[in-house]
Amino acid sequence: MSDLGRTLILVGLLLAGAGGLVLLSGMRGWHWLGRLPGDVTIRWSGGVFYFPLATCIVLSVVLSLVLAFFRR
Repeated sequence: MSDLGRTLILVGLLLAGAGGLVLLSGMRGWHWLGRLPGDVTIRWSGGVFYFPLATCIVLSVVLSLVLAFFRR
């Protein structure tokens, strides 16, 4: 059970770090993540639809590489 506890603590720290980066990016004007070419934005008179397709793909690749690194 100690391995499960360590894993949960590590995941929690990673999530807290990611949350901190998101907060800092909003405060300092780092808007590169979330406005990549390939993100879909559709505007019409009633509103806006935004789907971050390219951002999702980039985050998926990065997280896959990080998790593969920690598995070894």
